[in-house]
This record gives sequence, C-alpha cells and structure tokens, in this order.
Amino acid sequence: MKRILSAAIVLVLCIASMHGQITQKYVNQLCKQADFKMEKMTLPKINGKQFSILQYGADPTGVKLSTDAIQQAIDAASSAGGGTVMIPAGVYVTGPIVLKSNVCLYADFGALVTFSDDFNLYPIIDASFEGLDTKRCQSPISAVNAENIAIMGHGVFDGNGYSWRPLKRTKVTISQWKEKCKTGVVDRKKDTWWPDSAALRASYLCPDQNVPVLEENATQEEWEAIRSFLRPVMLNFIGCKNVLLEGVCFENSPAWNIHPFMCENVVLSQLEVRNPWYSQNGDGVDVESCKNVIIEGCRFDVGDDAICMKSGKNEDGRRRGIPTENVIVKNCVVYHGHGGFVVGSEMSGGIKNITVEDCTFIGTDVGLRFKSTRGRGGVVENIWIRRINMIDIPNDALIFNLFYGGKGAGEETAEEIAARMNAAIPVADETTPAFKNITIEDIICKGAKRAIYFNGLPEQKIENVTLKNINMTAVEGAIFNQTKGLTINELHIICTKGESLKLNSTVENVSITNK
Repeated sequence: MKRILSAAIVLVLCIASMHGQITQKYVNQLCKQADFKMEKMTLPKINGKQFSILQYGADPTGVKLSTDAIQQAIDAASSAGGGTVMIPAGVYVTGPIVLKSNVCLYADFGALVTFSDDFNLYPIIDASFEGLDTKRCQSPISAVNAENIAIMGHGVFDGNGYSWRPLKRTKVTISQWKEKCKTGVVDRKKDTWWPDSAALRASYLCPDQNVPVLEENATQEEWEAIRSFLRPVMLNFIGCKNVLLEGVCFENSPAWNIHPFMCENVVLSQLEVRNPWYSQNGDGVDVESCKNVIIEGCRFDVGDDAICMKSGKNEDGRRRGIPTENVIVKNCVVYHGHGGFVVGSEMSGGIKNITVEDCTFIGTDVGLRFKSTRGRGGVVENIWIRRINMIDIPNDALIFNLFYGGKGAGEETAEEIAARMNAAIPVADETTPAFKNITIEDIICKGAKRAIYFNGLPEQKIENVTLKNINMTAVEGAIFNQTKGLTINELHIICTKGESLKLNSTVENVSITNK
C-alpha cells in the first residue's frame, strides 16, 4: 500500500512539475509593463496525454541510437491531437528530431539527450545561416510551421558541437591543441583545426565568413562533398507560433545554440544555455525576424554573443523584410560571451520595440553591444535598456559600432579598423543601417577596458540616444563619434587613463546634465 501511495505521489509531483514555473498571468504582466504596445501572448496549451520514449524502444544506456524511438513518440503524440513526450532519466544518443504541433518534449531530471557525431545522419537542407540564404545540415532539434510546441523539464540536450566546430589554436592550451590534432586536419597556417579535409576545403570558399559560395547551379553532390562544414544551429524553429522553452539545458551546439526564425509568441524561461568560451559562432540565443518574444530568468555561458537580436543580412534580409519586434528580456545572467545583450550585426530587416531589464553580465567581452556596417540597411529603433549590472568587462561596457568587421571584440587590428573608417563616404541609401531612439539607464559597471564607445557612420549618424544614471569604472572613459541628438543625464565614469568624457567634432545636438 505504501509503495502504491509513494508511486502516486511521485506521479503527481512529476505531472505538477511539467507545468513549469512561468504562468500565463506572469506573461500577461510582462506584456502589460513593456515600454511599447505588446500584443497578448499565449503559452502553449498541451493536453494531458503522455508518451514515453521507452515505450517506442529508446535506449537509456546510450549504446544504440534512439532517433526512431523519439521521433515515433513525437509523431504518435501529434497524431493523437497532442500530448507530452516523456524522456526519463538516462543517456540517449540520437540523430536530428523534428517537433510537431501540440507536442511538448519533457526531459526529466537525469535525462541527457546527446546528438550523434555522425554527420551523415543530418540531411543537407535549404536554410538561413548568419542571415544569408544557403544550405546547411538539418538542426539536431527543429520544427517548421508548428503551433503550440514546448521543450520543458530539467534535462540536458547536448549538440555534440565539439565534433563540428573549427577550433582556433590561440584559444586553447598547448596540451588541448595536441589532443585535438590527433583527429581531423589543420589549415595551411597551422592555426585552425577542422573535423576533416572536406570542411577545410569548404572554408576556403567563404568570402563572407561561414557561408560557402558554390556555383548557383551547384549539384546536391557538390554540397554533399562539404557536408562536414555545414554545421547547423542546434535548435531551429522556423515559422512557428506559441513556443515555450523552459527549465532545460541546451549545450555544446555545432553553431548557434537557440535560433527562433520568423516565429511568433516565443517564451524562453529559466533555461541554462552553455557552450565552451572558445566555441566558434557559439551564440546563446539569436532571435531572428520574430514577433512577440520573452526571454526571462535564463543563464548564458557561451562562446559568442549571448542574447542577440537579428533580422537577416544585407540583400537577403532586406528582401525578406521581416523585423524582430516586441521583445522583452528580463532577469538574465550572462557569465561569458562576446556580448551580454547584442543587436546585429545582421539586422537588415529591422529591429524595434525591445525592453531589456534587470540583467547581470559577468566578464562578457562586451556588455551592451550594438553592431552593424555599410551594406546592411535596416533600422534599429525604440529600445529601452535599464538596470544592468556588469563586472570585469575586458573591452567596452557599452558600444555602438557601425564599422563592424566580423570579428570578436579586441580581435581586430587598428589597421583593419582604420581601413574601413577611412573608406570613401557613400550617400545614405537602402543599404545604410540606422540606429535611433534608444534609452539606456541605471547601468553599473565595475571594471572595463573602456566605458562607452559610439562610432556611427558619417552618412547615417547614431541618432537620439539617451544615457541616464550611468556609473562605471574603467581604464578609459566614454568616447562619442558620429552621433546626433545625444542626451546625457548623470553619467559618472571613473577612469585611470585620459578623459572620462570625450565628444568629438562629429557629435551634434548634445545635452548634458550632471549634478
């Protein structure tokens, strides 16, 4: 009798935990408090039916592939009108899986889902990668045009990115480099490891960073020949509506970690998002061309930008013309990343109506990072950032860089930066990015290389930025270039080198108020 009661109690607790921490009431409250008119968001509604992947033959010891079992459970739930697919404690090795409408994937305590390092399991598909239309391998977790979908629980999803990602020699120790070089190949300069010769060969076909350029009529066989280079983002939801990711850990992604793309009503709550600090393109979350998004209570420790807003790159992004809009970021912590909160650089479809509040950045390369360059186009506007606390920032605590060159903060040489800035000034047109109407207030940073740096384009200055109640300690102070309409109210910077505030001659319409 006691055993029956105990089992019943465990079942009740398990079912209760499946409802998660975030509530519709809290979502409504966040939307109501936004600085812009936020549309009503609805959390996914999943019926009470349960489908355990063990019933479909999943192997909890990780010896055999569980791809078919997990997918069959998802398909069964979908066919039944929806339900929750249960992943109990255990280790499950799988290929890519596809989530479907009205289905929740629930990873229980002790559940570890690790995606196979067999590249052949991942079909090459049409995709968008780093804002450009191209081909990539299918993501480990994906959904297309699905509604009411969720991934919840307490387990871990590991993308096996170690097998896919290139590795720069300068980012690891000598012993780590030697160990890595026991497999794969090294490039001509002997400074980058690749998983095989096909990936290395493809890297030489990339004038635009990570997207290889093949002939327009390239055959499927030609793409297959560079399959190992076409590393996917780990989680890619495309055109989906009413999405919830809550409680679980996503880690070790082949490229970007979480990528909602052209989705609506997306909630990320209490997630742990992890990548090694040296992981190439190891972003935390990239919200691209999405509408109505909440990111709350999440923790990021990644190898590239942590919380990033995007909307496509150059002509591909402008042609799509779908902005990222209506986004709330609240109560998040970033331990490592190229930037804590980031806009761009792929923002050609526009980014607007963003609220970022009550976040902590600990040792991120840059704190608040706005970046773009000539050729992007797009408008970034109506952004409110407040109550951000930072410590130990190796570069800029706050930066607007409209001469972004594609490298991480501190990785470019002075000559590379100067070459772009000294280029001929074009006339502003549809390819010129615009950043305007941005308020940043109640910011504390203890320790940065440089407090603030604004560097707009001469043909399209950074416009209408308000800085209020900013307190920072840094080696260098604040420098403003190419800015129009700058309001400063209570800016306090303690620096050990040079002036605390420098306004260059390219800055106009400035109002400064300090007590």
